Amino acid sequence: MSGGASRAEVCVVACAEAWRGDGEILASPMGRVPAIGARLAQLTFSPGLLLTDGEALLTTGKGTRVVEGWLPYRRHLALVTGGRRHVMMGASQLDRHGNQNISCIGDWRRPDRQLLGVRGAPVNTLNHPVSYWIPRHSPRVLVERVDMVCGVGHDRAAAAGPSATRFHCLRRVVTDLAVLDFETPDRTLRVRSLHPGVTAQDVQAATGFPLDIPGEVPVTRLPTDAELRLIREVLDPAGLRDREVRP
Repeated sequence: MSGGASRAEVCVVACAEAWRGDGEILASPMGRVPAIGARLAQLTFSPGLLLTDGEALLTTGKGTRVVEGWLPYRRHLALVTGGRRHVMMGASQLDRHGNQNISCIGDWRRPDRQLLGVRGAPVNTLNHPVSYWIPRHSPRVLVERVDMVCGVGHDRAAAAGPSATRFHCLRRVVTDLAVLDFETPDRTLRVRSLHPGVTAQDVQAATGFPLDIPGEVPVTRLPTDAELRLIREVLDPAGLRDREVRP
């Protein structure tokens, strides 16, 4: 990998960048790579981020054992409904409009696969910023139409009207191949950057619908030497990130 960074480490930095400029807001990463990314962001360019141990304690980016405060569930819900949270969720399916499915595959009345369930995805997408992490970019995940809508996409939010669009904010989609966003006139997915060694043709071939791909797509930035040291020596010395992203 260019610069000595692995693909997983590039993904960590791409996830971290999703929280750049958020200020004092609760970062809720779901997945190992986003979790390392959120902690990296807090230790470097976004020191105001709030992180939790996954339960009720606020922690620092250096690890879940360094406790900064208490976050009971009622205060957590206040942050969620008040827009003071930016979650990076996973997606079993995601379409071009940003509709996300984590509930089932197939007809929801008789699904082929039962997954997590809808959980808090509708409230998340309608109340505060949301990004997505997809460790395996493939046509099975990036699909023309999701089998069930859990996280609300731009088309459905617009159809529902101002009550749904007022705080609706889909930021980034980070995959093991690229970074995508919704900064197009019709708010559909476009390629924001390609990870080192990945081509636009690679990304399109791994996507189940036509992507908006600009004529010149930048390369996802590499970790700095300081960021690599933090990732390798402080945040993930066991190298667990490489279990989530293939080398």
